[in-house]
Amino acid sequence: MKPHTTATDAATSRATPAALGYRMPAEWTPHQGTWLSWPHNSDTWDAGPLASVERVLAEAVRALDGGETVRLNVLDAAHEAHVRQVVGDAAGVVYHRFPTNDAWCRDHGAVFVVRAEAPRLAATDWGYNAWGGKYPPFDLDDAIPQRMAEALGVRRFEADMILEGGSIEVNGAGLLLTTEACLLNPNRNPGLTREDLEGRLRAMLGVERIHWLVGEMAGDDTDGHIDNLARFVAEDTVVAAVEDDPRDENYAPLQENLARLRALTTLDGRPLRVVTLPMPAPVYARGRRLPASYANFYIGNRVVLLPAYGGPRDAVARDLLQDLLPGRRVVALDCRDVIWGLGAFHCLTQQVPAVR
Repeated sequence: MKPHTTATDAATSRATPAALGYRMPAEWTPHQGTWLSWPHNSDTWDAGPLASVERVLAEAVRALDGGETVRLNVLDAAHEAHVRQVVGDAAGVVYHRFPTNDAWCRDHGAVFVVRAEAPRLAATDWGYNAWGGKYPPFDLDDAIPQRMAEALGVRRFEADMILEGGSIEVNGAGLLLTTEACLLNPNRNPGLTREDLEGRLRAMLGVERIHWLVGEMAGDDTDGHIDNLARFVAEDTVVAAVEDDPRDENYAPLQENLARLRALTTLDGRPLRVVTLPMPAPVYARGRRLPASYANFYIGNRVVLLPAYGGPRDAVARDLLQDLLPGRRVVALDCRDVIWGLGAFHCLTQQVPAVR
């Protein structure tokens, strides 16, 4: 087992990542790799959608391949053989026989932090309870951060709170976005106040200022993850999901988020540039609205993986992100079956920062 440090009093502990000079970098900074947990849970996807989800994920892996290493968690040798057949000829893929309960690596995986001096890379390991205990069992998922840290041979810091990676968004320059609906939900950390949570986020991730959005979106079982709502694409630029139809149930909360974002500034006082990102037309399965959002994109080294939903707004979202991230190719992949699982590309991925 690799050495680790537990941040028991994150606001004051000298052993916290921030006190040692670590911080969470922005997603667009260079990666050494992208980590995924391969989908397999029949309770999340029926057999038909699961086969489609695997094909879409294989396309995503091939799009990332060549720009960075892709690391895939699989259940065992037989599952690895199956996934290798689905993925096909992708040279830069590393397989890890790390069994999981489900596929959402953003939420159950390690969150990585970096610093200028050696050792430059470290992993933060947060408690995981499957979005407030909604989908037991989750013991295998909760063990994944330690296994990721051991595979990379990096130091691991345990955080004294529940947190999913999809509930936070950073600009790499001191700002962190999150939501009241998720982090303040008593199903995560009932004994912690807002101030307690902010202290732990600062200590573990090296951020300076935390901004809170509303966090409500129809069909979202995460209680309001930020990665469906607002995403940084530069230190001073954030894209905000916006619904134009006042009759839609997402209209009011997304307008509230937009107003809050427009009031924010960078640490040096410059107003944030806020770019509106349209919502796709509502997507339903078996009479249930699903949390389809273009904001659940993932920024790789050479590509941006954009969830598409088969409507005319797909092209609008693709072109907007292509303008904002011109050094990368935006790859739009059909996620109408993927979203059955109530997540998309950002939920399925976790970046490992590059260090020299």
